[in-house]
Amino acid sequence: MRGTALAAATLAGALVLAGCAKDSGGGNNNNASSGDQSSSCVTAPKPPAAAAASTSSSQAGEKVDGSKLKVALAFDVGGRGDASFNDSAAAGTDKAKTELGITTVSESTAASTEDEAAKSQRLDQLAAQGFNPVIAVGFAYAKAVGAIAPKYPNTQFAIIDDDSVKAPNVTPLVFAEEQGSFLAGVAAAYKSKKCHVGFVGGVNTPLIQKFEAGFLQGVKAASSKAVIEDEYLTPAGDFSGFQDPPKGNAKANAQIAKGADVLYHAAGASGKGVFEAAKSNNALAIGVDSDQYNQKTVEASKDVIITSMLKRVDVAVFDYLRALAKGDLSSLPKRFDLKVDGVGYATSGGKVDDIKDVLEGYKAQIVSGAITVSDKPQK
Repeated sequence: MRGTALAAATLAGALVLAGCAKDSGGGNNNNASSGDQSSSCVTAPKPPAAAAASTSSSQAGEKVDGSKLKVALAFDVGGRGDASFNDSAAAGTDKAKTELGITTVSESTAASTEDEAAKSQRLDQLAAQGFNPVIAVGFAYAKAVGAIAPKYPNTQFAIIDDDSVKAPNVTPLVFAEEQGSFLAGVAAAYKSKKCHVGFVGGVNTPLIQKFEAGFLQGVKAASSKAVIEDEYLTPAGDFSGFQDPPKGNAKANAQIAKGADVLYHAAGASGKGVFEAAKSNNALAIGVDSDQYNQKTVEASKDVIITSMLKRVDVAVFDYLRALAKGDLSSLPKRFDLKVDGVGYATSGGKVDDIKDVLEGYKAQIVSGAITVSDKPQK
């Protein structure tokens, strides 16, 4: 009996090792050992329980009248309806209509192929038409804002995701995307059955590298043996990567074929293709920017979306409009981070309820400074 049991144990061990070797192959193998992979991918100790939750940056208190503001939103590629970045900005102005009494909002959208002159012309026209403030949604507007804002010194401009424009009438609204993406990485490691996950970036820019950096660090923090696929849809300068669901689908399918079973995208409207690939292959996915589980445009794939990294553009836009209506822009945070709930994670669908204490524990460590999240990918 002892000999039979020993032989069976040896055979079982061989099968486990063979299975692990199969699961761990392929990909841009950042940081992953392809050795033994048990039923749990997690190798790190559970973080200490979190203390009290952080305070939201959305200010409460006295009623603020924003009815005199004429708001212009210059959307990035994809515009309202992208189920991501632009929709989050739109949600901020929608809230401002309800809570601040804003009645005039103009919206226009950039084309993926337009040049700097077109962006500048859009902002110039909006300012000339009397809109104030003019909110540029995305770093792609940086040069245009820098060129147009000085022409209209009495018009307030805001730009999301860029702080390079130094002008008295320009307010940067920037985020700690790497911090929220760290929590997405932790969730991916905890939810992966194969200990093999993937990142799909839209365009290879410094901004999207912040999402990538946080995700990689979060996965590594939770697991020393996870395999990570890590790829972009288009190189810097080709912004079609934010608006190409078929390309997102193809890239996600390729990562899944290599063994990844949880995919995190930071690819704008292209993320719809990532979700569809996950659904058709019994994989899981993590959304970005908005709570994508509740987005109508990706509703058909909602059952595979376990969480979304929330980049609270809606909070930043609303807080900016509220501060502007009050005449006190100094009340805005320098960066919308985890401490002010400028980034975070979604719990819709209840798919991360079982690891919420883990996510909150890591969040508390980041807020306290015990963990510093890099904004540059460490591969």
